[in-house]
Amino acid sequence: MRVPERWRPYCFGALAGLLLVASVGVAGQFFGTSTTFPRLTGWVYETVGLDPARIPFYQASGGNLGAAGLPDWQFLFVLGIGVGAFLASLATKTFQAERLPPMWVERFGNSLAKRIGFSLIGGTLAIIGARMAGGCPSGHGLSGVSQLGVSSLVAMCCFFVGGIVTVHLLYRGGRS
Repeated sequence: MRVPERWRPYCFGALAGLLLVASVGVAGQFFGTSTTFPRLTGWVYETVGLDPARIPFYQASGGNLGAAGLPDWQFLFVLGIGVGAFLASLATKTFQAERLPPMWVERFGNSLAKRIGFSLIGGTLAIIGARMAGGCPSGHGLSGVSQLGVSSLVAMCCFFVGGIVTVHLLYRGGRS
């Protein structure tokens, strides 16, 4: 079935909503991804012989932020997002390998190391912010807003404002 482009956000938004309802109905789990990252770092700590249970962060939420729960449904959900996006790009023949996005090159130049550095810093800040907000955009945006959670509505407003401000600061509003 071919969905006209103007209807795609509505159709796929409705499908995401139905998937959320099915997830809650079948597994009793709401969408969210940010807890996977502390669990993965806990696993790294344990792998190198450190005890994450001694770090106050890993004592939060009854200690369930450690690696003991891996692999869990959320970890598989995070993997599925990446794998699903890749397979969808292959299926729609929109996959395109590029060293650096053209908009990045126009604004910051051709340095791959700079791009990796900015990505690592940005990703670190994003996960810290998501943990401070008590969840990520998918958790608050899909699960929290669907339950009309006030904290999720506030968090989503902050995510959008933060994204808009960041784009204007880094890319001068999309203009080089």
